Amino acid sequence: MERINATTGSYNFIDLFAGAGGLSEGFIQAGFLPVAHVEMNPYAAQTLETRTGYYYLKAQGKLDIYKDYISGKITRDEFLQHIPEEQLQSVFCETMSNETLPRLFENIDRILTQRGIKQVDVIIGGPPCQAYSLVGRAQSKHMETPMSADPRNDLYKLYARFLQKYQPKMFVFENVMGIKSANGGATWQKVQEALRSVGYEIECHEQNAKNFGVLQNRRRMIIVGWLKNSGLSYPQFEQTIADATVNDILSDLPALQPGGKSGEYRSNDFSDYLRSTGIRKDSDILTHHCARPNKDRDIEIYRRTIELWNDGHKRLNYNDLPDELKTHKNRKSFLDRFKVVEGDEAYCHTMLAHISKDGHYFIHPDIEQHRSITVREAARIQSFPDDYFFEGPRTAQFVQIGNAVPTLMAKGIAEGIANELSKEGIDGKQSPT
Repeated sequence: MERINATTGSYNFIDLFAGAGGLSEGFIQAGFLPVAHVEMNPYAAQTLETRTGYYYLKAQGKLDIYKDYISGKITRDEFLQHIPEEQLQSVFCETMSNETLPRLFENIDRILTQRGIKQVDVIIGGPPCQAYSLVGRAQSKHMETPMSADPRNDLYKLYARFLQKYQPKMFVFENVMGIKSANGGATWQKVQEALRSVGYEIECHEQNAKNFGVLQNRRRMIIVGWLKNSGLSYPQFEQTIADATVNDILSDLPALQPGGKSGEYRSNDFSDYLRSTGIRKDSDILTHHCARPNKDRDIEIYRRTIELWNDGHKRLNYNDLPDELKTHKNRKSFLDRFKVVEGDEAYCHTMLAHISKDGHYFIHPDIEQHRSITVREAARIQSFPDDYFFEGPRTAQFVQIGNAVPTLMAKGIAEGIANELSKEGIDGKQSPT
């Protein structure tokens, strides 16, 4: 990764609650340089370390080492030996709390000093959203501890302390649609108060990933803040509508049966969409294309689900299945628990972390394959590039992907932020190229 320096003319950022780095990846692709990533999940933190290694080796012209690692020719330890410690130390696998913040501040201050950075330009990230999500609240009715008592409701306070400490010119706070109505609106009111109290003006608007060139209908609240009296404002994000269908991100991948896997692309030809977005490049190696094994019962349900979709885009109602195929006692809610990915449409339904539990909600549209989608297919729906490698077991990989901000959406947001920062009078910096 390019060494961050105050004289490079590029904007820098700190990524909080970073997950697998979808938001960070978009900012990097837009020309921003990362100072630090903070993420509590060990597998996601390892993914961030691996991506840090990718960018370092790319800058050194040594991507062959990275490819040797993701193709299994060398171990992770052997791969990391090629990455300077100071690069890897920018990823903090840490649970943010009142107790850990002083240590995090100390370590990030050290990085800023080492790299000659006097001003943090942007802080990005969004606290874990389960406590705000509409789906989570529906499930909360059946839990011993109500969602309103979830300690994650207060993680925005730690985000605000980072803002207070580093006073970035702008910040991006991403979250689910339900944040405005959580706890009857009380949480949203407190979030606004906390962010404004540390010196920021804020605006919050719904954004949809499909308007950033992502082949997914994914609605999110994007809060943007800027220092008071700075002359900045909420960016006008450029709308990009892809001329493609979801099949354009699936068709070059090898057909698989349940439990099958492949490490080679079906074809050297791939869609204009994949090429223009950079999701796939000619030099890429296929990874994470391994299908879950499925029981005969689930395969039969998948067939029925796909047949219905192919017959006028009908959806399967769980109660319409014959009794021998039903296993769930709940017959009143989540009746659409089996759902096919909309291969012949412009957008897929929203990718969820629940894909880690089972693949019933993301069935491959090809009836001959009758399986759920692979990690690589899920990553493509989230617009991660094929050279993005996810650490951990498959379940952990799916969680990372389902929780991520789509890369292309993040890139569009970053470009809007850069345009704001490039306004005259903001330290004379220009938008990164």
